[in-house]
Amino acid sequence: MSLAQGERARLSRLLAAAGPEGPTLCEGWVARDLAAHLVVREGRPDAAAGIRVGALAGWTERVQGRAAGRGYEGLVKSFRSGPPAFSPFNLPGVDGAANLVEFFVHAEDVRRAVPFEPEPVGAELAEALWKRVPMVARFGDAKAPVSLRLVHPDGREVTVRRRGTPVVTVSGEPGELVLFLYGRGARAAVVAEGAPEAVETLAHVLPLPEPGA
Repeated sequence: MSLAQGERARLSRLLAAAGPEGPTLCEGWVARDLAAHLVVREGRPDAAAGIRVGALAGWTERVQGRAAGRGYEGLVKSFRSGPPAFSPFNLPGVDGAANLVEFFVHAEDVRRAVPFEPEPVGAELAEALWKRVPMVARFGDAKAPVSLRLVHPDGREVTVRRRGTPVVTVSGEPGELVLFLYGRGARAAVVAEGAPEAVETLAHVLPLPEPGA
């Protein structure tokens, strides 16, 4: 089983356990909405474009809304079984490249929406997530308004610069850094260091844990 397949299975289990009205960290979405998003993303290429293209967002929302109206168990089963045969997500290499971070983040969206305990991430998955940190920092949906120095617990680091901005150092395990970069930092175990005004500017766009949390 690939890492992406493992995260698909984990996310499927979490969705099934949460139930259709279970909370998530995706603003405005319960588990049913998240499951519908995942199924539409892989199974409706005509509608999935609206996830990224604002002009098509209305069409995506309508298709996703219809999917959310289906039986929840069927939605979760459809996601668990993988993309349909015609989906571009079946092309070689696409699953790992496009789904690993997506499924990891959404699994944590479900897991961390309720009181949760720290859960170790396997070494292989952690390394794969670390390799994707620079891409997520540069091209993810939530762009930091400052330069970021992202630091791995073993001392490795990557800096993503925005011209003319101060540097904020954010340290944490790879999975926690990915969650921070996806805007879930309030529920992530990361530490931000830098000039107070720079950290405050960053926190307006990418939330950070409350001090002492």
